[in-house]
Formats: sequence, structure tokens, C-alpha cells
Amino acid sequence: MKLVVVSAGLSVPSSTRLLADRLAAAAAAQSPADVQVIELRDLAVEIAHTFTTGFPGRSLSAAFETVAGADGLIVVTPVFSASYSGLFKSFFDALSVTEEGALAGKPVLIAATGGTARHSLVLDHALRPLFSHLGAVVVPTGVYAASEDWGAEGLDGRIERAAGELAALTAGPATARPRPRRDSLEEVTPFEERLAALRPTG
Repeated sequence: MKLVVVSAGLSVPSSTRLLADRLAAAAAAQSPADVQVIELRDLAVEIAHTFTTGFPGRSLSAAFETVAGADGLIVVTPVFSASYSGLFKSFFDALSVTEEGALAGKPVLIAATGGTARHSLVLDHALRPLFSHLGAVVVPTGVYAASEDWGAEGLDGRIERAAGELAALTAGPATARPRPRRDSLEEVTPFEERLAALRPTG
């Protein structure tokens, strides 16, 4: 299994990277994996340039290819203003433009770190909708780590449960399907037509 970790932590050391490493280790312990880590802070300048030039730089292109070729992803962001960081969102915005469909059908474990447990809803209010929109298969258990969670009971259990769900998804048949091309996506049936088909005809 090729497991790719995307960490949007800014500081060194970073609690975001620490959580990412613990999730990756737990997933690899349940299903042998080749783990690669992408640190977004190292790509910040190239990410910004992508929006002004329309083309990713060499390092960013390599990161996009790594993500597109992964069997599963672990994505971790610090919380800013009750949502994911701008750097985190910009990376996936640029990815979706440059590598359209890169996350379609791909198992993704979402995680976040923050200073208070009050921001734990970021997983379901921001991260889950983002990756569902990109076509990824988001594992049921997201992992949020507040400052007080480090060393406390509960975090290890959530990490193990989420890692197990990711390992199960990457081992399933979904990962064997080729990534859909833009010109091979199924035609979307308009809602009005679907509704009309449900109405009785007699």
C-alpha cells in the first residue's frame, strides 16, 4: 500500500505533523505501507505561484503526482478561524485544477489539531464536505486533537479506529479501479428527470 500524508503544520516541531505521524504509524501497523509525507509549508511559495501563473512548480508537481498515485491519504490541518488553514485549502484547490479527478474514489482519513476542543466540529463542517466534493471516500472516523488531548485517554483509541478504517478501505477493491478521466465521467441525470421517473404514470 502506498500511503501519502499531507501535513499543513507551520511550526517546527508541529503538533499537526505529530498527529500525522501517529496516524500513519497506526495505519502502517495494520496494513504494511510505504509512507510518504508532504509538508505543505515547504511548498507554500509554489502553491501561491500556481494561482498567478496557472502552472505548478517542479516540487509542487511532484507532490501532486505523489497524491494522485496514492492508495490512501491522511490529511491533517491546524484549525484557523474554525476551519482548515488557507495553505491546506490552497493545496487541494490547486491539485483539483491541475490533476482533475486525482482524489476520485481515493480513501482519505481527515484529521485536525487545535488549541481547544470547541473546534472539533471542523472535521464534519469543513474537512468532510471538502473531500466529499473532490470525490474522495472519507473514512467514518475523523481525528481531532486539542491541546489537552495529548497524553490523555481517548486520542489513541480514535487514532487506532480511524487507521483501521483507512487500512480496510485501501485493502478493498475500490483502490483497484482506475482514476476516472474527465471525458469518461458518467453523465449526470438532471434532478427534474429523476423526480419525474418516480411519479406514478397511471
